Amino acid sequence: MKRLQAAGSALVLALMLGLPALPASAGEAVNLILNWTPTADHSPFYYAKAQGWYEKAGIDLTIETGKGSGVSAAKVGSGGSPFGIADLATMLVAKGKGADDVAVMSIYANTGQTFYWLKSYGVNGVKDFPSHKIGNPPGDASRVMWPAFAKAAGIAPDSVSFVNIGPTAKIAALKSHTVDIISDFYNEHDLKVIEFGGDLGYVNWKDIGLNPYGNSLIVNGAYLQKNPKLVEEFVRISQKAFAACVADVTPCLKALLDQVSGLDKENQERQWERIKYLMTDEFTTTKSLGWIDGERMKKDYELVQAYLGMEKPFDVTTAFTTKMLDPAIKMDASKVKK
Repeated sequence: MKRLQAAGSALVLALMLGLPALPASAGEAVNLILNWTPTADHSPFYYAKAQGWYEKAGIDLTIETGKGSGVSAAKVGSGGSPFGIADLATMLVAKGKGADDVAVMSIYANTGQTFYWLKSYGVNGVKDFPSHKIGNPPGDASRVMWPAFAKAAGIAPDSVSFVNIGPTAKIAALKSHTVDIISDFYNEHDLKVIEFGGDLGYVNWKDIGLNPYGNSLIVNGAYLQKNPKLVEEFVRISQKAFAACVADVTPCLKALLDQVSGLDKENQERQWERIKYLMTDEFTTTKSLGWIDGERMKKDYELVQAYLGMEKPFDVTTAFTTKMLDPAIKMDASKVKK
């Protein structure tokens, strides 16, 4: 009774003083771990948060910087974070090791995985990779999936050596010849072209016949079962934010740059143009933005199974759901530059 009286008195006092009343209850604390440091492809989450969309849905969102898809898939899969961003093939690897992960929205309908090198280092294509050093973080999706790439490219998986470098140090490591090759997302392509010009060589995984789903929004399976409505709200708000950023990225990048230091606005604008391409396929434009196709997921599972093996095989239909998506929100292909 005393607590009710105190709460009532506080409300009356707030009204008398013209102050906003305290909310009835705080939002649900929700953590989203990124695949790595925030860049343009994460700007829709910052935009939706800045707009108060998550808050209005009762979600108190914290965005955590990641250290690779392998790390985010493992953290979400263990229940350490309800939501995360991870390369889907890498998530399947984690799920095969027992991680309780479920993909709820694709961000990259096409793989962004790309290897970059300098021709002056004696590398002119994937056949020249053996005996060279590749630089990336230990949890990087391209390192986790390297055996699949190597076998598809016709080279021995153990023919290269890996050097641990941070996500933001890749270009510097390549420039200083600390490494011969780096892995990076295609959305960072323009920055390397500007830096290295005609000496730059690259191959997107799609070019050698590997096009697994790329970065996607994932959720802990147990959390999904316990909080289906909250997960649906989170997914649809995020989906709405991505559609808004496709329509006009300016406020989205402002929200990102307001919260993340050290980013170059022009570079992020160039990145976003590449990201829109990666977001676009026959399903995201007709079914729903963020759609995950069952047949493609089956092929991705078979890819992981064939090249990496599954420690604990599972039914791939348990690894994703499209039920949380709003079918009214679709990817606008007219916004993608050819």
